[in-house]
Amino acid sequence: MKYIKACIIAFSMYSKIPMPQTEWEEQNMKYVMCFFPWVGAAAGGIFYLWGTYGKQIPVGSQLYAAILTALPLLITGGIHMDGFLDTIDALSSWQSRERRLEILKDSHTGAFAVIGACVYFMLYFGFVTELKTAQIPAAALGFFLSRCLSGYAVTSFPCAKESGLAALFSSAADRKKTRRILVFESLLAITGLLWLDVWAGGAVIVASFLAFLWYYRMSMDKFGGITGDLAGWFLQVCELLQLAAVCFSAKAFR
Repeated sequence: MKYIKACIIAFSMYSKIPMPQTEWEEQNMKYVMCFFPWVGAAAGGIFYLWGTYGKQIPVGSQLYAAILTALPLLITGGIHMDGFLDTIDALSSWQSRERRLEILKDSHTGAFAVIGACVYFMLYFGFVTELKTAQIPAAALGFFLSRCLSGYAVTSFPCAKESGLAALFSSAADRKKTRRILVFESLLAITGLLWLDVWAGGAVIVASFLAFLWYYRMSMDKFGGITGDLAGWFLQVCELLQLAAVCFSAKAFR
C-alpha cells in the first residue's frame, strides 16, 4: 500500500493527471522519487501518441508542432517550467549565492524569466518541426530518463537549503534503496533507447548526461546545492537538449 501511495503522491505533485487524495505521511514519502520517472513515462506516452498519430488528423504542420510543444507543459502543469524561470532570474542577477537563493523564492516574475521562456519555447517549437516520425519514440522515452536522473540528484546531491520541495523529498526518501531503483530504471531507459534507435537513442543518452553534469556543476557553484527550482531547471534544459540531440542525429547519421 505504501508504494501505491508513493506513486499517487508522485503523480499528484508532478503532474496534472487526476489522482485520489492520500496523506503525505513519512512512510508514504520514502519511495516517491522511485515513481517520478513514471510521470515522465506518462508525459512521454502522450507525446508519442500525438507525435506519431497527430499527423493523421487534418491539422496544419504548425498547429501539430505547437500542440506537441505544449503537451509536456500541460501534463506537468508547468511545475518544472516554473523552476526553470525562477532559476533564469536568479542566474541572470549576477548576485551573491545568498541573493540568488532569495530570488528563487521570490514569487514575482522578472524580465529575464520572460525572455528565457520565449527563447525556450521558440527553440523547442523549432526542434519539434525538425523531428522525424522515426525519432519520436526516442524523444518520448527521454522524458523517463530525465526524471530518473532528476530523482537520483534529489537523493544524492546536497540541498542548498533545509526547506523546500527538494529538501523535503530528499530528507524523507529511503535514499539507498531509492538510488538503486533509479539506477535500475535508468538502465532500463538506456536499454530501451538503444533498442529503439542506436543513433537517436544514443544522442538522447549523451544529451541527458551532459545536462546532468551541467546541473551538478551549476547548482554547486552558483547555489551551493540543489533546490526544487533547480530541479525544474534541469528537467527543462535536459528535455530541450534531448530534442536537439535527436534532431541532430537525424541529420548527421542518416
